[in-house]
Amino acid sequence: MKKIAITALGLALATAAPAFAQDFKVKEQGTWMVTARVSEVAPDASGDIRTAGNIDTGLNVGTSSDVMPTLGFTYFFTDNIAVEGILGTTQHSVYAKGVGTKTKVHETWVLPPVVTVQYHFNPKGRVSPYVGAGVNAMIFYSGDDYNGFKVDLDNGVGLAVQGGVDIAIKGDWSFNADVKKVFFDTKANINNGALKSDVTLDPWVVSLGVTKRF
Repeated sequence: MKKIAITALGLALATAAPAFAQDFKVKEQGTWMVTARVSEVAPDASGDIRTAGNIDTGLNVGTSSDVMPTLGFTYFFTDNIAVEGILGTTQHSVYAKGVGTKTKVHETWVLPPVVTVQYHFNPKGRVSPYVGAGVNAMIFYSGDDYNGFKVDLDNGVGLAVQGGVDIAIKGDWSFNADVKKVFFDTKANINNGALKSDVTLDPWVVSLGVTKRF
């Protein structure tokens, strides 16, 4: 997905001049933007699995990635400064990994809303990159256990950084490419406390989408 995002952005920039012959609505104070994206959420998971007595089992936590639709809502307080809220939900498998083994122990849905404060460079231009930073929540729900394991994951709050670009297409419409890095740790309670893990998830969220400006 990261390669797709980079390739798509490169093609968009390369064809910007001939493609964007029409007028477009600029970003400015009071502008609302709604962005429909396809997002890959790819956790960079790690965490030793230990016994209740803190003995290392030799197993580590792993997770799967997921691709799902997401929505972003942005409001401009000034021409350059905006706040964006991102909504979506993804499904991930959790594994116990060791030398020569990878066992699925849990599957869960995650609701990971992110709110960032952004600075938009060149807001009145056709190509307008931005950076942002903010907070996220991780809310785990509808979990299923596998292979004799019972897994509970703690909800919590983390931090997020963001970079992206808006490329005006025509009128109120623009193309969006966005990358977020979320920093989030959770605790896994396994088999009613017989096993435990301090898990670092730290997912990358790579998105492509289309934006409507109001």
